[in-house]
Amino acid sequence: MSSKPRVLSGAQPTADSYHLGNYFGAFKQWVALQDEFEAFYFIPDLHAITVDYDPKLLPERTYIAAAQLLAAGVDPKRSALFVQSHVPEHTQLAWVLSGITGFGEAGRMTQFKDKTAKGGTDKASIGLFTYPILMAADILLYQAAKVPVGEDQRQHVELTRNLAQRFNHRFGETFVVPEAHILKATAKIYDLQNPTAKMSGSATSHAGVVNLTDDPKAAVKKIRSAVTDSGTEIRFDPAEKPGISNLLTIFSALTGRTITDIEAEFAGQQYGHLKVALGDIVGDFVADFGSRTRELLDDRGELDRILAEGADSAREVASQTLADVYRRSGFVPSQRG
Repeated sequence: MSSKPRVLSGAQPTADSYHLGNYFGAFKQWVALQDEFEAFYFIPDLHAITVDYDPKLLPERTYIAAAQLLAAGVDPKRSALFVQSHVPEHTQLAWVLSGITGFGEAGRMTQFKDKTAKGGTDKASIGLFTYPILMAADILLYQAAKVPVGEDQRQHVELTRNLAQRFNHRFGETFVVPEAHILKATAKIYDLQNPTAKMSGSATSHAGVVNLTDDPKAAVKKIRSAVTDSGTEIRFDPAEKPGISNLLTIFSALTGRTITDIEAEFAGQQYGHLKVALGDIVGDFVADFGSRTRELLDDRGELDRILAEGADSAREVASQTLADVYRRSGFVPSQRG
């Protein structure tokens, strides 16, 4: 067993591809964390069924998610990459934790309120309501010291901390109390058609989102059709020039060049010149990423092997945690092998 502290995170398989915002907002940091932590990265297919979904699409999207995480640089030799439903301890621990979670406590989760704002709570599933409890189980199973999340998930990590401390107090020291590792995005990427909103797979217009496996020509077209700002100066100013600032951010993130350097290169030029240059860079990036993803998807046997190996590694840790939880909860140990 590694002596490194553990880190855990997941990305839902709710779309046919992740996008540039996911890549720079999370995945690049996940890859870097592999050097410092014993990493557990998973595809939360159990979370994906808490809202309306198509069971015919979920398997393929799960494979796509796995392939894209590998293409992004998650290394199965350094990290456990697995599918959540392949590790039954997740739901088993979630049930135990539900017994020490207050109804009002769960009801205060802002994401549940946000997701039910339009349709109302009557149409929401119990699964969506208890989503944060399953998320707490995801984290606590692996005794993770750090949980890489965006700011919008901080409240869920706080609930996880509260449940860990509550269980430890009532039943004895069992869980590591985790800390949120708020991801400082390599670059915060905004919607190309609405540059004041973050790039999101749930955007109303596909034209504003560059998917990691977009056809290169389509990706180039999205960049060249991106909303820009009044004036002509190519300058980084998120308040006054959100459109151009977003394009400069993407340019910098993909090339490793500073925004100041890019501004200097395009000084005195038109917005179109920046878009043409960036379009070529984005087109090359998605072409390469898409090629790596398709290569992985073409060998399902190897993907299955990686995911099975990851699940085995995950269960080594998760089963021990669950055994401790069951023992301290007062359950009679099973005598089955």
